[in-house]
Amino acid sequence: MRALTWQGQHDVRVETVPDPTIQAPTDAIIKVTSTAICGSDLHLYEVLGPFLDAGDILGHEPMGIVEEVGSETGDLKVGDRVVVPFNISCGHCWMCERQWFSQCETTQNRDQGMGASLFGFTKLYGQVPGGQAEYLRVPQAQFGPITVPEGPADERFLYLSDVLPTAWQAVEYARIPEGGSVAVFGLGPIGQMAARIARYRGARVIAVDSVPERNAMARRHGVEVVDSNTVDDVTTAIRDLTDGRGTDSAIDAVGMEAHGGSAIPQIAQKVVGKLPDAIAAPLLQVAGVDRTAALVGCVDAVRRAGVVSLSGVYGGTADPINMLKIFDKGISLQMGQAHVKRWVPEILPLLTDEDPLGVHDLETHRLPLESAAHGYEIFQKKQDECIKVVLAP
Repeated sequence: MRALTWQGQHDVRVETVPDPTIQAPTDAIIKVTSTAICGSDLHLYEVLGPFLDAGDILGHEPMGIVEEVGSETGDLKVGDRVVVPFNISCGHCWMCERQWFSQCETTQNRDQGMGASLFGFTKLYGQVPGGQAEYLRVPQAQFGPITVPEGPADERFLYLSDVLPTAWQAVEYARIPEGGSVAVFGLGPIGQMAARIARYRGARVIAVDSVPERNAMARRHGVEVVDSNTVDDVTTAIRDLTDGRGTDSAIDAVGMEAHGGSAIPQIAQKVVGKLPDAIAAPLLQVAGVDRTAALVGCVDAVRRAGVVSLSGVYGGTADPINMLKIFDKGISLQMGQAHVKRWVPEILPLLTDEDPLGVHDLETHRLPLESAAHGYEIFQKKQDECIKVVLAP
């Protein structure tokens, strides 16, 4: 089959690799019909190379048609149209029983001190071959795949794999009071959907970004936008819109790919990315290499006794965070990988022809799988008005 493989920093290539096969009774094989590029994929493209091997297959936002099933895959059957969540969970362990699916104890990576395995990610999360490929082996298929109806285009359901549950959880974790307000930092795919979900649920949404096409997309969905290129100070601008107090909640939808802030993390990321893996991997696990501008912005912009919800991924363990300000303001923090299947029952009924969340207004580029390297480049560099890339194997 053809699949997108990681070869090095800023070097991904579509190559011919062996077809996946059933390896356990709970496995299934799907023929991928659509698969998206996520902002988290850019972490692999840019920063986390020391935890990858050349030839690793990337991608964790796939959907397709079931081609083959193992002997213990429950009701899943050949021919089913399914979306595959990015995290791999069993559905029956102690964590899964409590719907903390991203911490599944069956697929947890204890040797790395990390949570449940993820498709197409790093050694830290199981190094499971990903879904930017023609076919995908799905472990724990008795629980993971989400069966969706035939008929509507893939884009109606594709974002159930990651974007929608991650954004939904970000809003849940923000604990916005009824009729309250939330600041969303970052208007990539997660920020766009978090802003729309918060609006749908009745909140006043003020979003922050500097990219014109992202800001324009958010405005199309009724979101107030603070363009960080046109204001002297984002925090002041948000307080001016909220009686000087700040928003009730804030969502960091950026994570370690944030631009701005201190130049030191930016330099650190570039330097570490060029070191041999044996040196770079342990260094990344203890260094402060994240660009924390969005997180700092959330802490500054949220009102006292407010809530900051983090959906953006962070990778450093020694990042400087102003704990004095967080403590003094009485801010609550909640964060983590999305528990995808926890939120699907609430989201799926909204994926109707009326499209209240605007899922058909997110994809900006649909490319053949063979053009995946180009998709990564324009997404990472924010070129050609790129916001969301979907690949068609």
